[in-house]
Amino acid sequence: MSIAIGNKPARIGLIAGWGRYPITVAKALRSSGHEVICCGIKGHADESLAEICNEFKWFGMAKLGGQLKFLRRHGVSDATMAGKIFKTLLFQKFHLIRHLPDLTCLRHFWPVYVSKTKDRKDDTMLTIVTELFGAGGVNMVPATDFAPELLASEGVLTSLQPSQNQFKDIQFAWTLAKQMGLLDVGQSVAVKGRAVLAVEAVEGTDECIRRAGNLCSGGNFIVAKVAKPQQDMRFDVPTVGISTIETMQESGASILCIEAGKTIILDEPEFIAAANNARIAVLSLTDDSIQLSQNEHRPSIDG
Repeated sequence: MSIAIGNKPARIGLIAGWGRYPITVAKALRSSGHEVICCGIKGHADESLAEICNEFKWFGMAKLGGQLKFLRRHGVSDATMAGKIFKTLLFQKFHLIRHLPDLTCLRHFWPVYVSKTKDRKDDTMLTIVTELFGAGGVNMVPATDFAPELLASEGVLTSLQPSQNQFKDIQFAWTLAKQMGLLDVGQSVAVKGRAVLAVEAVEGTDECIRRAGNLCSGGNFIVAKVAKPQQDMRFDVPTVGISTIETMQESGASILCIEAGKTIILDEPEFIAAANNARIAVLSLTDDSIQLSQNEHRPSIDG
């Protein structure tokens, strides 16, 4: 029988997608005394989760009814989603046949794929998922409720800082990224000289950065990745890690700006060390601090 720790139930469900984030969340839950009942999404989740979690089972991305039954069978009433689901899979030929939704999934996603009365924006589709689980008795909660230390603190996180001109690019990129988020297009933009190089859409942040690098052979451009103005912290929270820095270094980017308190940093000490080694500045700002003067920023990475 599940017991309570504080105000949270001891048995927590985890819907695990791609990347290190689900592993980090699972470890955080276990270290705080929770039992973790994990649904690993095939082709996405890391196999090591089977060793970390108390219960683990693989599911196709469209087997939502099966996931719900698995969680309920193990006494789960609260669950969280962590990790990326590759939305590009939904635009491949015969994707409905390949991923063959179960009846629960098909019933809830009927307005998206059959009657087409709803769009396929991230917020639309993920809200349907949370409502589906909620209707089945499993409440979706933000993963950061269990691991708040993953959220970026405010400030310049690296030894290098932007120049006055670069900070103008950061402000420009921030405003643009917020507008793109409001439209639920993407979370990231790449900018140089207050000109837009690339805007993230379905391809994801890394591909957005690579495209910017291909278009800007001179490098030294800015990447901003922020939360949507209407961000639901239960899903699709902006996340960065060492791979983000590696992609930026390969592509010639020089500055990463993220949103404090609303962006997840994976393996933060290693992330900051990698950024310093690559001579990439990382700033964690808020809507208020982005408007402040840049007069105090002395070290420059122009060049």
